[in-house]
Amino acid sequence: MTYLYAFLFAGAVCLIGQVILDNTKLTPGHVTSLFVIVGAFLDIFNIYDKFVLWAGGGALVPITSFGHLLIHGALDKAQEYGIMGLAMGMFDLTASGITAAIIIAFFITLIFKPKN
Repeated sequence: MTYLYAFLFAGAVCLIGQVILDNTKLTPGHVTSLFVIVGAFLDIFNIYDKFVLWAGGGALVPITSFGHLLIHGALDKAQEYGIMGLAMGMFDLTASGITAAIIIAFFITLIFKPKN
């Protein structure tokens, strides 16, 4: 049943994104930023954690999870270190994903040549 919930949650996020792209003049960059902000906002009120428990990996894959992880790490460190913890914890949970994206992008640029 978890697989179905994961599929439904991730599919709903994609559906919402596609509806926004089709019916507004927003660019994919705007929609991505919007979803990061929505994920962060939902985590502030502990709503996104309930989605993660319900949908499992389906809630951890979409871009909304990036906002959730940014705020989640920042709030955890803020409880431990105070106001300085906000800056310290912001990239604790997302560092591995950001690092992987940079390394993979580097190797992809070595393999493929740009057209112009």
